[in-house]
Amino acid sequence: MLSQEARPYIDASVPVLREHGVTITRTFYQNMFAEHPELTNIFNMGNQASGAQQQSLAAAVFAYAANIDNPDALAPVVSRIVHKHASVGITAEHYPIVGRHLLGAIQQTLGDAATPDLLAAWGEAYGLLAQAFIDEERKLYEAAGVEPGQLREMTVAQVVEQSANVRSFILMPTDGQPLADFKPGQYISVEANLPNSRRQLRQYSMSDAPGAPYYRISVKREAAGTETPAGTVSNWLHDNLKQGGTLRISPPFGDFTPNVTSQTPIVLMSAGIGITPMISALNAIATRHPERQVVFAHAARDAAHHAHQDDIAHARAVMPNLQVVTFYETMDAGHEGKPGYHAGFMRVGQLPAWAYADVPVYMCGPLKFMQQQWRDLVAQGVPPTKIHQEVFGPDLLDHLR
Repeated sequence: MLSQEARPYIDASVPVLREHGVTITRTFYQNMFAEHPELTNIFNMGNQASGAQQQSLAAAVFAYAANIDNPDALAPVVSRIVHKHASVGITAEHYPIVGRHLLGAIQQTLGDAATPDLLAAWGEAYGLLAQAFIDEERKLYEAAGVEPGQLREMTVAQVVEQSANVRSFILMPTDGQPLADFKPGQYISVEANLPNSRRQLRQYSMSDAPGAPYYRISVKREAAGTETPAGTVSNWLHDNLKQGGTLRISPPFGDFTPNVTSQTPIVLMSAGIGITPMISALNAIATRHPERQVVFAHAARDAAHHAHQDDIAHARAVMPNLQVVTFYETMDAGHEGKPGYHAGFMRVGQLPAWAYADVPVYMCGPLKFMQQQWRDLVAQGVPPTKIHQEVFGPDLLDHLR
């Protein structure tokens, strides 16, 4: 628990962090990577280039300061972060490095306003948060039976084209030993050894049901946007990973796990590549409880960019209570007027009705998509506690602002 001496300084930091948070975190990353360039092998350098990583850390620091006495509000944030940390092999030894450079960035940005008492208070607060992360990450490593950063070699058994820009990779353990089990919605980190001896890790959701002797991930080729670079690792996988090739992966992690064991109704909503964890959940339900009532709603650019249509067709064939609703921004003649297909963006009002107050809703997709669906779901009467979304970044902290 934070000491009474430190608390006033943390409370007073909230407006300061609102104003200077991104500057502090930008300085933090610059200084830390200059002294420890090996850490660029762990951090997502694509997010560094776009500024997303700096914004995410700034939001996390602010949320921590604003909610330091509200552990229930912080708990889901801590859980999401520790799973991500475990997937890239963060260790207890990393935290003093981060802490030292974070305090240094605060001092460098605030100048004389960063008094010794303020820095001491933040040192204490950071120490408490770091220890919480270390303790939870240790539990995850122990449960997975691995050392931090331990990766396993996999062989590509098959490559499947899922859509115009999505490719599935069927991964078999090179050593022939059984794979670790996972829950639908979880992900693995994939190691990419890029040109100029660069190493990067990226997370990809499982895109098939558990229980198979393989893992399947589905990867979207990411073109550069106006504010974002091209998908370095995703595109590398598309260009370099062929049948018979090998790569190394982490064990499965992640706390976004739709309940596939229950027989009560469930709603699964996705857009774009966000379909991957939902297909994993749908395939698991189709195997375990094919009679379950499921609303499966997906939005895609058009039919050519709609991944995993074969999986959906299989689920339709075995699940009599499955309701599939599809939205295409550009509708083709073959689907126009077809039941279950709508032109334009997804709208909750066009989905089949369900018991809004009682049924859990899981969604995954681009940030703007999930923000719009959240608003529509709440307006329709869905309690926020029933809405679960796969998010890692500043938007994870929306409920803390």
